Amino acid sequence: MLEFAFMQKAFIVGMLLAVIMPCIGVIIVLKRLSMVGDALSHTSLAGVAGGLMIGINPIVGAIIATVLAGFGIEFIRKKIPKYSEISIAITMSAGVGLAGVLSSFADSSMGFGSFLFGSIVAITDFEMYLVIGLSVLVLCAFILLYKELMHVSFDEQGAWLAGVPVKSVNFIFTILTALTVSIASRAVGILIISSMMVIPVACAMRFSSSYKQTIILAILFALFFVLVGLSASFYLGLKPGGAIVLTGVIVLSLLLVFKK
Repeated sequence: MLEFAFMQKAFIVGMLLAVIMPCIGVIIVLKRLSMVGDALSHTSLAGVAGGLMIGINPIVGAIIATVLAGFGIEFIRKKIPKYSEISIAITMSAGVGLAGVLSSFADSSMGFGSFLFGSIVAITDFEMYLVIGLSVLVLCAFILLYKELMHVSFDEQGAWLAGVPVKSVNFIFTILTALTVSIASRAVGILIISSMMVIPVACAMRFSSSYKQTIILAILFALFFVLVGLSASFYLGLKPGGAIVLTGVIVLSLLLVFKK
């Protein structure tokens, strides 16, 4: 299957996403914000529709929409700290509503629909280079802020007392999450992005005993899911995004049953 150029690009993009999505997913899980991926991915659909409507690359539109949505979630969380989960529901509702309105003006309904479940084998050269560039940016930022993100993910107040610039770290993390979701929308699919951020982390937490181990194992699990999912999609004629996520669900189910 690697004799085909479209599968080569699919594996490059898939491997990069398998590295950066669990990194973001670990922080999201530890901060009890697992549904943030859903909120941002649904909002990215509005950016895709907007991009198709005005004639720009849909991924660029998704990046703009998810960054704005990420800041919106943080703004609402600060305004209603006791019920911060409301921010996720509000942002998701706004994103879905806006996507529904803008989709009626989009020129290409096929292009819009392909983002729902992903089309990693249809990645263009421009989209591949965009994913490579943004993946390197996200990974470098995550490594540079490794300790700060760890402190903030476990205890924001304790991190602030320890001298960690919590507001700045949260600001950067919001951008990193939004970028990750937006570049994954085309490859994995908007409806299942959140699964790819959470399931590898859930699998890793069955074995790991530390923060660092969780990240490493989550990346390894995600790489395995991408390898198996893409291979199954090629030989069995399945949707790549769905095959990748179902692989993860099957592995997690087996771990929950057989791993104490």
